[in-house]
Amino acid sequence: MQILFIIISAITLVSAVLVVSVRNLFHAALYMMLSFLGVAALYALLESGFMAATQLLVYIGAISILVIFAIMMTRRLMQTTESPFNSQWGMSGFVSASLFVLIGAIVLQVYPLDPAVAGGAPPAEELVTNTVNQLGVAFTSADQLVLPFELASVLLLVALVGSIIIARPDVEAEVEDES
Repeated sequence: MQILFIIISAITLVSAVLVVSVRNLFHAALYMMLSFLGVAALYALLESGFMAATQLLVYIGAISILVIFAIMMTRRLMQTTESPFNSQWGMSGFVSASLFVLIGAIVLQVYPLDPAVAGGAPPAEELVTNTVNQLGVAFTSADQLVLPFELASVLLLVALVGSIIIARPDVEAEVEDES
């Protein structure tokens, strides 16, 4: 089981590195799908079937396909003569390092390096107990997260319709060009 975990983790990590290092945008999207598939396999190994199914349906089935459609529909926009390098690499590196330090500090507060400080047992069991049930209740309860959940779905729908409208060829302009 541990060897399978190491193999799946290696595939996930290698594909994640390839997402950000490959120059071809379409290949990067395919590597992103492979990385998402690896994460779903890791969830399955952790016996979290709900999270694995969610990863498959939402990220691979919806988000990745949406990204690939966007790449394919805007392919003509990608044929520019601009420099392929980002001119803001210094600022993005600084922001990434700062976020890494901040997340590391938060993780160290939850899971200290010294087990004596943590009170002997890690708090993970209290945090993870019935998480899926609590999340389901929170998403469907009228006084908790149902409104933000519905607003996020409407926002995603508006973004999808907007991207289709932007990517759609202008039929009237093509008729005028022909005459």
